Amino acid sequence: MRKFKLMALALVIGTASLFASNGEDPKEPNKKIRSQIVSLLQAPDFIIENETTIMLTFTFSSQGEIVVLNVDSRDKNILNYIRKNLNYKKVDNPGERDKLYTMPLKVTAS
Repeated sequence: MRKFKLMALALVIGTASLFASNGEDPKEPNKKIRSQIVSLLQAPDFIIENETTIMLTFTFSSQGEIVVLNVDSRDKNILNYIRKNLNYKKVDNPGERDKLYTMPLKVTAS
């Protein structure tokens, strides 16, 4: 009887975990958003001296536009370029409204 109860408990836990996972990859929309952001930031109009990695924090408006909240960079050229080319630009598949997204971007010298 004890083995039967243990086996029933294992069966319940196993099937509950199957129903809990919905099979969607939560990172998939983020990859699409990232590729669209990278395409918006293709060719900077200034010279980059050394390669840097910045952290970009943004959200989406109710119209699906990117709203840049923070650019973790001390370089004014990079800061202005990202704000000019990303702020209030529409993307094809925007993320959730009012959710904060943080994305590392590597700025390389050309």
